[in-house]
Amino acid sequence: MAQVLEFKLPDLGEGLTEAEIVRWLVQVGDVVAVDQPVVEVETAKAMVEVPCPYGGVVTARFGEEGTELPVGAPLITVAVGSGTDGGEPGASEGSGNVLVGYGTSEAPARRRRVRPTAPAVPKAAAPAAPTAPAPTAVPAASDGPVPVISPLVRRLARENGLDLKELQGTGPQGLILRADVENALRAAVTEERPAPAPAPAAPATLSGTAGSSALTEGRRVPLKGVRGAVADKLSRSRREIPDATCWVDADATELMRARAAMNATGGPKISLLALLARICTAALARFPELNSAVDVAAKEIVQFDHVHLGFAAQTDRGLVVPVVRDAHARDAEGLTSEFARLTEAGRAGRLTPAELTGGTFTLNNYGVFGVDGSTPIINHPEAAMLGVGRIIPKPWVHEGELAVRQVVQLSLTFDHRVCDGGTAGGFLRYVADCVEQPAVLLRTL
Repeated sequence: MAQVLEFKLPDLGEGLTEAEIVRWLVQVGDVVAVDQPVVEVETAKAMVEVPCPYGGVVTARFGEEGTELPVGAPLITVAVGSGTDGGEPGASEGSGNVLVGYGTSEAPARRRRVRPTAPAVPKAAAPAAPTAPAPTAVPAASDGPVPVISPLVRRLARENGLDLKELQGTGPQGLILRADVENALRAAVTEERPAPAPAPAAPATLSGTAGSSALTEGRRVPLKGVRGAVADKLSRSRREIPDATCWVDADATELMRARAAMNATGGPKISLLALLARICTAALARFPELNSAVDVAAKEIVQFDHVHLGFAAQTDRGLVVPVVRDAHARDAEGLTSEFARLTEAGRAGRLTPAELTGGTFTLNNYGVFGVDGSTPIINHPEAAMLGVGRIIPKPWVHEGELAVRQVVQLSLTFDHRVCDGGTAGGFLRYVADCVEQPAVLLRTL
């Protein structure tokens, strides 16, 4: 006799607590094999296909495309065992295999996730007409643990003095979501704030409508998924990091000639980004203060003995910053290959959370957009970012004479808590020296 098993959205790791259903890969009634991808979801880190650990017949799906589900919410149910085409012995145990960093087996016990047992109600099923919301479950045991979707939400409540036992969770089985905590905090601020004086009538806009209607018009783009995560990270960086920027123009003619000579010898072509990365790692070896992060809680600066180099890449889903692990230990060919692999994965939306986190320094080649300079926002929690503008012919004094040279503007945005301007200037000057005279790099090879 067939047994119906429920497969829930697995623990996605890296602090991820929810995912949006992008595309269903199976229909109700389809036969699936063990570890066959059944749904494509987008997290705050990447697009991933989620494999099902059971083989059998799909009997139900939970959530329409575009619906966000918390970790632990049901995805599908599968009929396994005798009487089903896809069932096989042991299918109900889960395969335990891993695909792009995600396991199909049950999450280990050490991960403190509250896993609801009732199907999550997809957002699309909510009634369009305004009705009073149904009462949600309140944690029954006043002295027991409160079901919260993630430790981050629990910490948010603790830091703002909010008692979770007084909240009504809107997640499955009363699960308290981040939105519940944020709504409670906003409500508390509103109650404390005195009633504002009547505002004067809003002036008419060019279209003849009141200014207050501006937010009700226009096309809305959801700020979620990868784009939402980037927005949150940039906002946090701007709030927490006292950044400063210095910049310098450099003659990149010799660097371009050196690259052309390398590529004329045969073998894999060396990218300009790889040469700039090699210069970065050499500079960080001389100025390790910039390869660091600030531990605010401990009031300490953490200097790293490795360089995990992030690089900004624009994709259809927004800006992503893939990370080249141990960039300091790679040569120009290895860096070129890894940049190409990560860039392609980013454009395809296949970067894993491990490939998007853990960076210690970022290289931002905004020259590909045809601009000379920029003051970028530091990739939190890193301490610095090197920016590279476009390389174009410009008048330049070379060996005492005016000449046309290939000139680039370099900028360094840094966390002023980790170093002063002298260190930042020394780093940037060394980078510029290597760009102008690539032979300087031979001292570190």
